[in-house]
Amino acid sequence: MQDNTLNNFKKHLPPFPGIQGKDEYMNAAVLVLLLPINNEYHLLLQKRSPHISQGGEICFPGGKYDPRQDTSLQHTALRETSEELGVCSDKISIIGQADTLILPIGKIINIFIGTADYMLKDLKINNDEVERAFTLPISYFKNNPPSEYSVLVKNHPSYFNNKNQLVELLPTKELGLPSQYEKPWGNLRHHIYVYKTYEGIIWGLTARIIRDVCTKFYQ
Repeated sequence: MQDNTLNNFKKHLPPFPGIQGKDEYMNAAVLVLLLPINNEYHLLLQKRSPHISQGGEICFPGGKYDPRQDTSLQHTALRETSEELGVCSDKISIIGQADTLILPIGKIINIFIGTADYMLKDLKINNDEVERAFTLPISYFKNNPPSEYSVLVKNHPSYFNNKNQLVELLPTKELGLPSQYEKPWGNLRHHIYVYKTYEGIIWGLTARIIRDVCTKFYQ
């Protein structure tokens, strides 16, 4: 009996480990597009329009997975690149996928790497989302490593809303949890990388992705 139960349990284990609680996160995908320019590869980057979320920041093309439009996360990355920069998916060759990035702010970023024989003048920029696009050689990031900082991430069992009302997320006293959890707990230091470039400051998840891509590119 015990063997049958165990065998049945084994059948329901995934063949490849996934990410628990993935549906609780915002799932997104970005495309790291490598363009051959002057005998070296450049990264295609964009500056977000000032009136949208995270306006004025530099990032890769990409966005949130939309189950109504996307058949896969790779499709998300290609669709967003087409919508933002006008680069059609049939012009892009996907060469692989980098490690998935899980952020403590509740986002999972899936990173696809592609190449395209494309010029900046050929882009059709959607100015509702993108202020401008530009390229930087990967060698720039190898020769100019990022500055490193950190932020402190804690678990907050309650917070005050915009009406200064206390909103209790986890009723610690009612549940009989130890009193230490009535206040924020945890001491995760999340690393923040910052590149200073002649196109502007690149930081946060974009800088983290660049750092990872650069490390692998020059191994």
